[in-house]
Amino acid sequence: MTSENRPSNAAEEGVRLQKVLSQAGVASRRAAEEMIVEGRIEVNGEVVMELGRRVDPATAVIHVDGSRIMVNNNLTHLLLNKPRGILCTMSDDKGRPCIGDYLREREGKLFHVGRLDQDTEGLLLITNDGELANRLMHPSYQVRKTYMAEVIGPVPKELGQQLRDGVELEDGLVKVDRFKVVDTNQNRALVEIVLHEGRNRIVRRLLKHVGHPVQRLVRTRIGDVRLTTERQGAIRPLNQQEVGSLYRIVGM
Repeated sequence: MTSENRPSNAAEEGVRLQKVLSQAGVASRRAAEEMIVEGRIEVNGEVVMELGRRVDPATAVIHVDGSRIMVNNNLTHLLLNKPRGILCTMSDDKGRPCIGDYLREREGKLFHVGRLDQDTEGLLLITNDGELANRLMHPSYQVRKTYMAEVIGPVPKELGQQLRDGVELEDGLVKVDRFKVVDTNQNRALVEIVLHEGRNRIVRRLLKHVGHPVQRLVRTRIGDVRLTTERQGAIRPLNQQEVGSLYRIVGM
C-alpha cells in the first residue's frame, strides 16, 4: 500500500484530552472525563464531547468553562516583585543592576511585559509568550494596572473626580479608572490609582501635574494578577487561574 493510500493515523496521535487536563492540574482524569461529556471543554475553538479525543499539548489551545488553561510546558509565565533601583532591562552595558540579574538561571529567552521605571517597585510579568505580551501592552485591550503611591499631601476630596474626568498632559489626555485615598499621615498620603494607560512614567507625571509628587510608587496588580506576600526580588510562576485570566482579558 502506498503512502497516499494508507489510512491516516492522525486521530491516534497526541495525548488523550482527559490526561492533558489532569496533568495540567485542572481535575482528576475521571473528573476531566465528566467535564468533557458535559461540554465544558473547548479545543482550538471547538467544543469537544468525545472521550477519545487526542491533542498535542504543544499546540492545542484549550479552554475550560471559557477560561484558557496552560498545557504547553514550553510557555513560561512569571511574576517578579521588582525592587526599587533595578533597571527594567535584561542586561545593562554599564553593569547596573537589572531584572536580567534575577533570571540568569532560567532557560530560554524571556522578556518583561511592559516596564517599570528604575525607582518604581512591584509587579512585573515575565514570559516567553510573545503574543500574550504584545496584547497585554497594546492600548486597545485596556488592561488595568493598579498602583499604590505615597504622595505629598494633604489630598483634597475633589482630586479623585478630577483624575477620573481627565487631566491634559504634554502628550495628551489621561483619565484614571479608579482613585481612592487609602491613608493620610501629616503631610503625606497613600493613594490607590487604577488606570489602563501604558505611557512612560504616566502615574508619576499625572500626580506631579495635579500637585502631589510621588515619593514612592508600587505596582500591585495587572488585570487579576496581584502581589500577595512575595518579598522584593522574589519570582514565582503564575498559577493556572492567573494565566487563564490574562489570556481572557486579551481575548486569547
